[in-house]
Amino acid sequence: MNDQAAATKAEPEKTHLAGELKYTSPMLSCRFDPSGQFVFGSAYDNTIQRWNIASGKATSLVGHDSWVRALAFHPSGSHLYSGGYDGNLIFWEASSEAPTPQRTITAHDGWVRAVAVSPDGAQLATCGNDNLVKLWNTADGTLVDVLEGHANHVYNVAYHRDGTRLVSGDLKGEVRDWDLATGEQLRTLDGSALWKYDGGFRADIGGVRGIDFDGDGKLLACSGITGVTNAFAGVGNPLVVVFDYETGEKKTEHVSTKKRVGSIWNVRFGRDGFLVGGCGGNSGGQLLFWKIGSVNEFFELTMPNTCRDLDLHPDALRLVTSHDDKMLRIWQMTAKG
Repeated sequence: MNDQAAATKAEPEKTHLAGELKYTSPMLSCRFDPSGQFVFGSAYDNTIQRWNIASGKATSLVGHDSWVRALAFHPSGSHLYSGGYDGNLIFWEASSEAPTPQRTITAHDGWVRAVAVSPDGAQLATCGNDNLVKLWNTADGTLVDVLEGHANHVYNVAYHRDGTRLVSGDLKGEVRDWDLATGEQLRTLDGSALWKYDGGFRADIGGVRGIDFDGDGKLLACSGITGVTNAFAGVGNPLVVVFDYETGEKKTEHVSTKKRVGSIWNVRFGRDGFLVGGCGGNSGGQLLFWKIGSVNEFFELTMPNTCRDLDLHPDALRLVTSHDDKMLRIWQMTAKG
């Protein structure tokens, strides 16, 4: 982040569309690379697309045999790690002129739901539909450890800022806290508000769809859906649950005052004391903003299409969202120039 960006305060109420990146297939996940030069998005055609934000030049990354939900970067920006519904974990050279798979690992039996990289870049974590969390060496792709304990599909993982702990969240909102030195589970946090069993359809619905630590690692946010009345149609309300990570206690349940129908597919802590969630569902797509500790949102922006994912730029002033209408959209959280 340059000095000018660091000195500029985000103003969510002034958020506006700064750019659109069009592809030929609906978009699923999206992430900025650590340099902020590129934005990556996964598509329904099983590819990952990389755009140079300044030039708009697009490059295809081809290697998965199914949808890619999981995208994460080495802190240096040198490598992208992707996890697909094909169960594979792929290592890519992120800034290569024409990236090809450098290493492909059969990581999970079933979908790879999420990938996270340790703060020092030495290790990465994956999770999936086999109820497991796995740790890998980024240098050579060897398996470091398997963390067992979840009884349901594991939807998300995140390293604590200090790199000594890892959290994982599953279908039923159970958030497990792991000691990376020993591989032992330390405690379980209760995110069950993000899950419901629908007796009519005999189906579980929900899960920790989005996850993020704040800048100093004292707060943990988990996002998804609550109050589901129809599992088949995904009829429920967006929710973000924030935990005090030091005590493990639930701090706030952030809701939408307009009772939007949809899920918060991802959530990010802003640099300036707020949370932002990307909401998508039967009510379309919205960016929802909450002050830390306040239940109701203080600002909402309606997007042109339902949202499938969200990420925050390294400058903390821009957001990217992915959409079913084959677009990635970049949003600027400052006044128009």
